[in-house]
Amino acid sequence: MCSEIHNGARRVVVAGLLFRKDKLLICQRSAQGRFPNQWEFPGGKVEPGEHPSDALRRELTEELGIDAEIGEEVWRTEHQYPGFPPLLLLFYAVQGYSPEPENRVFQRIVWARLSDLGSYDFLEADRPLVENLRLQAMPAKDPPETA
Repeated sequence: MCSEIHNGARRVVVAGLLFRKDKLLICQRSAQGRFPNQWEFPGGKVEPGEHPSDALRRELTEELGIDAEIGEEVWRTEHQYPGFPPLLLLFYAVQGYSPEPENRVFQRIVWARLSDLGSYDFLEADRPLVENLRLQAMPAKDPPETA
C-alpha cells in the first residue's frame, strides 16, 4: 500500500476518528500558522517509507499522548488547497487507545456529538467526511402519512 500512496507529488496525510459513546474527538488548530482556528481530526503527514497506520500511531502519540490501536481505513479523499501540493487524506477508525487523550499541540480538543459537527468550522478537506458523519447521526424521519 505504501508504494501506491507515495507516488507522484501529492502529500499523504492521515487522521484518526476517536469515538467515545456518541461523541467524536475533534481538534482546533492554533490561532497562528496555516488555517488558524479551524477544526480537524488528529493526525498528520506520512513520512516517506512509513506505512499510514504507523504514521497515525506516531502522530496520535505526539499530539494526544496516547498509544492507539489503528483500525480500518474508513474514508479517503483528495484535496488541493491553493498554493499547496495536492493531498491524499486517509481517515482511520481508532479501535482503542490509552491513556486518556491530552491536548499537547492544539488550541482546544473537544468531544463533539456527531449531530453537532456542522457547527464547527472544519478544514475544507475534512468537510465531506464531517457532513457524512453528521447525516449518519440524524434520526430517521418518518415518511409522510398518505391519505
